[in-house]
Amino acid sequence: MRNRTQTTTATCTCCNHCVGTPERRGHQRSGRGRGMQLGMIGLGKMGGNMKLRLQEVGHQVVGYDRDPDKTDVGSPAELVQALEAPRAVWVMVPAGEPTRSTVAELAGLLSAGDIVVDGGNSRFTDDETNAAVLADHGIGYVDVGVSGGVWGFTEGYALMVGGAEADVQKLMPVFDALKPEGEYGFVHAGGVGAGHYAKMVHNGIEYAMMEAYAEGYELLEASEHVQNVPEVFKSWRSGTVIRSWLLDLLDRALDEDPELAKIKGWVEDSGEGRWTVEEAVRLRVPLPAISDSLFARFASRQDDSPAMKAVAALRNQFGGHAVRPE
Repeated sequence: MRNRTQTTTATCTCCNHCVGTPERRGHQRSGRGRGMQLGMIGLGKMGGNMKLRLQEVGHQVVGYDRDPDKTDVGSPAELVQALEAPRAVWVMVPAGEPTRSTVAELAGLLSAGDIVVDGGNSRFTDDETNAAVLADHGIGYVDVGVSGGVWGFTEGYALMVGGAEADVQKLMPVFDALKPEGEYGFVHAGGVGAGHYAKMVHNGIEYAMMEAYAEGYELLEASEHVQNVPEVFKSWRSGTVIRSWLLDLLDRALDEDPELAKIKGWVEDSGEGRWTVEEAVRLRVPLPAISDSLFARFASRQDDSPAMKAVAALRNQFGGHAVRPE
């Protein structure tokens, strides 16, 4: 087990009025001041890097992970004991039952006035349940949709936050340290559930953008006119209306593997694309691009599509078109 984080009480030496302001953000990123104390459960690729980014600017983070090489303490109970009230504990574990059970466990460990933050990819409907469990103990709940992936440590994390204003304000020093420099990258989107709802829609848009780039790539590869597909994508990175960070990342991938020969065309979905489409159905909002991008991921997992077999059989029946045997 690594050396445990010191747990002395720390408060920001910055004046209170600048919390959440550009001055406060500059103060935090400069590393001045002693920062605040935070517990973090889940120190994987995202959680571990978020912990490091917070510590880099003077916040004290006590982390718990089931991996003994990553954890500072032996259990969530020890983590809570290592923090001084009022406590804030950030949960960064897989969505669904792992998060729900962690929140339920914290409800029995924390005290009134403490706050739990769910920074994972939970469905927004889980937030109401989690908040109610904690509210019975006088514990606050804030949901945070986090975008930034493995690049967040250096570039900052975009944060979409839901919860009571008072709880969000208490956590602003942490949010300021995690978000990117500058004006953008943070929003208090609304009450409990709003943060994860915003992140859900964000990921739905991401699905559609990736699908559009991917379809363009396939068409360019199929064309007899274009001889250098990777350079076409590279040229789009400046001066075009479709430039984006996703385009930059696709260019990076093509630099590493120009024909993507090392990658199987099999794509998982995290769940948020499905939830976005389900919400679109519930609210009767047309989302053709996002819906198609989700179904394209389903199709990527079929070695031999049953639907296309049926189409081939029908074409053979009504038009005598040839079919290919297995």
